[in-house]
Amino acid sequence: MTRLSIILLVLLVASGLWLVKTSYESRRLFVEIERAKAEQTQLAADAKRLDAERRTEATHLKVERTAREKLAMRLATPDMTVYVSDSRAASTPASAAGQGGQP
Repeated sequence: MTRLSIILLVLLVASGLWLVKTSYESRRLFVEIERAKAEQTQLAADAKRLDAERRTEATHLKVERTAREKLAMRLATPDMTVYVSDSRAASTPASAAGQGGQP
């Protein structure tokens, strides 16, 4: 009987150690999951904030102001506009129209 008692005692201690190890691992994984959830929440908030900033930066007025201030661009006025005509393109349709449609 003592041999059976010793075997059962060893199995009981081993089972207890296994339970402690499993509980520790479970707590560790739970903490890791909670940290991941907190990080996910933080990343989602950052994504929303960055999306709002992107939309703000892409407005027409913001782009126009940046073009004026940083690139020194200005609105085109009629006195600044230069029209360029291609003499070859202007003469080609006239000569083609004279030859064109009749067989």
